[in-house]
Amino acid sequence: MTKIVEVNDLKKSYKDFEAVKGVNFTVDDGEIFGFLGPNGAGKSTTINMLSTINKPTSGEALINGYNIVTDKNKVRESIGLIFQESTLDEKLTANENLMLHCRFYKVPKEKREERIKEVLEIVDLSEKRKQVVETYSGGMKRRLEIARGLLHYPRVLFLDEPTVGLDPQTRNHIWEYILRLKKKAGITIFLTTHYMDEAEICDRIAVMDHGDVIALDTPENLKTQIGGDIIEFRTTENEKAKTEVEQRYNVEVKEVDDKITFQVNEGNAFLVQFVKEFSIEITTVNLRRPTLNDVFLQLTGREIREETASKKDKKPIKRRGS
Repeated sequence: MTKIVEVNDLKKSYKDFEAVKGVNFTVDDGEIFGFLGPNGAGKSTTINMLSTINKPTSGEALINGYNIVTDKNKVRESIGLIFQESTLDEKLTANENLMLHCRFYKVPKEKREERIKEVLEIVDLSEKRKQVVETYSGGMKRRLEIARGLLHYPRVLFLDEPTVGLDPQTRNHIWEYILRLKKKAGITIFLTTHYMDEAEICDRIAVMDHGDVIALDTPENLKTQIGGDIIEFRTTENEKAKTEVEQRYNVEVKEVDDKITFQVNEGNAFLVQFVKEFSIEITTVNLRRPTLNDVFLQLTGREIREETASKKDKKPIKRRGS
């Protein structure tokens, strides 16, 4: 596979604070690559360096073969960038926003109309082309930003927390457009997220925490590293329950959000006997397969706190055409 992004010991410091501590990874041409981690992990800082917004303190990175420090203009021609916060001019129409972007990126005049029509069709906004952006819903604005990022045919589309703050239905629709885009254009998508369902869509994930990439693999391989099934339960006396599980079953036990969790093989058979034998009253019990949140918990000792996500936001996103 051709490497469209190559990162070698990339660092970013602000005085005495190391925001990114020497990360190394590559991204294959045409894949969906994700940064998974909590707020403050260094994800956006890394994206800002790769997109030439911030200069690295040290290290090297190539985008489409161009150096992010010495070939800034070529890098910018090679990428599209969707920020967390909207950067649209809401007093202009969608068409005016896109035309302005064409001028910034020097899209030839004779091709601007064709490009604008094409990208608006991709995100189903053709009929809203002449509408002022301030009248758009949050999901429509995000779709327009995606369209704008595609105008100059980028090789890599960076999505920095692309659906944060959107309702679950809109989030799913946004991802339908993004996955349709990948299938149609073969574009490389590089996203940052703290939503588990978005991370599951990725071909590969780099788990990031405190400025370091602490794991990198496919979602399935990362979950396989956990091994077995997860038992999670609550009792009337959690401390005593933890001790009993450790002593009786010789397993590592964690307590998160008042739930005791541990891993077992063949969880269905184990669970029945466990409930019968346990000496402390169990108030709730659940058996499930490992998730990416479990991966992060095992790697760091804590869960990813989805500060901007509600429980409703965790509706699964279906990956179509895979």
